[in-house]
Amino acid sequence: MSIAVDLHRSLLRAAPVRAALPPLVVNVGVIGPGKVGTAFLHQLRHAAPRLLRECRLELRLRAVSDSRHMWLDCDDEALNGRMGGAQTWRPAALDEFAAYVAGPHGEAAVLADCTASDAVADHYAGWLTAGIHVVTPNKRAASGCLDRWHAIARASDASGARLHYEGTVGAGLPVVQTLRDLIDTGDELTAVEGMLSGTLAWLFNRFDGSIPFSQLVREAHDLGYTEPDPRDDLSGMDVARKLVILAREAGLPLSLDDVAVNSLVPAALAGLAREDFMEVLPAMDAPMAELLARAQAAGGVLRHVARLDRDGASVGVQVLERGHAFAHGQLTDNVVRFATRRYCDNALVVQGPGAGPEVTAAAVFTDLLRVAGAMGVKRCAC
Repeated sequence: MSIAVDLHRSLLRAAPVRAALPPLVVNVGVIGPGKVGTAFLHQLRHAAPRLLRECRLELRLRAVSDSRHMWLDCDDEALNGRMGGAQTWRPAALDEFAAYVAGPHGEAAVLADCTASDAVADHYAGWLTAGIHVVTPNKRAASGCLDRWHAIARASDASGARLHYEGTVGAGLPVVQTLRDLIDTGDELTAVEGMLSGTLAWLFNRFDGSIPFSQLVREAHDLGYTEPDPRDDLSGMDVARKLVILAREAGLPLSLDDVAVNSLVPAALAGLAREDFMEVLPAMDAPMAELLARAQAAGGVLRHVARLDRDGASVGVQVLERGHAFAHGQLTDNVVRFATRRYCDNALVVQGPGAGPEVTAAAVFTDLLRVAGAMGVKRCAC
């Protein structure tokens, strides 16, 4: 008997057994039904039937919460369309929300934090301790207080519940996972350099003096490219957080205070409420036009660049030669260059769209599937 025929018969014998396996049920709760959260809910709803049919994975949406309300019993169709018609809603209480998602019998549960909230990140250690997994594009935990970050790591190690945060650095790009794979296989990071903000890449790709800078910022905000408060992008702090996340992934105890950040936001606008800042955005036009004029006079282009090496960490706008690799990105492209002990002569480059609700939500969904895979989707028939 040939190997091919023997294998074919083995697969036929195995097929009824595999089909009879019960699906792996994973309860899902979504915090923050904004642009990214809504995109994630749409992707989840669209993919769920295929995942159940082909992979024996049942992703069961249990609850959704914003900053004021939480909607429970999320199998309701009205909620899945837009949360207003949910069967049950009550004032938001995050720990109660998490307990509801996990269910009374400690079922497999994943919380998708689609906010940019420090207050939500404060709950991660407790949720992980309770065995609830967390997937998120929220940068606050992985780039915030080191004590909190260490507490999160200890909670994950103790319970086995996982925190995945691929969407924190390059939206849908495999930046964190690439670095993690390098480190896990014994490589050593020596430097990372790149354009880590899809928002700022888009702005400086478009900013040629023909349109006021403030108008471009408003357009980027409307497209969902910016953080809820655009100053998180314009100040460079969002990029600094990404640099801190990469440094910590490589085992370096970097904090935001260790990063030299050159902000684009005038000091007079930094302390305003978000709504007031959006009203006075045109105050940025004159200084940005002057910065552009200096770059053009030097025959260069403006690009926002982050760098981490043995000399330290820095974030800010630079004038680059028109032939520089960073001068030729497209739209919201992030470009991340990893220099390591292995990749010392030619850096490892990850490049692609680095902003937008759809690609960021896809990174959260990928992390959710990664968690599910660790819990048993290896039984999947797909």
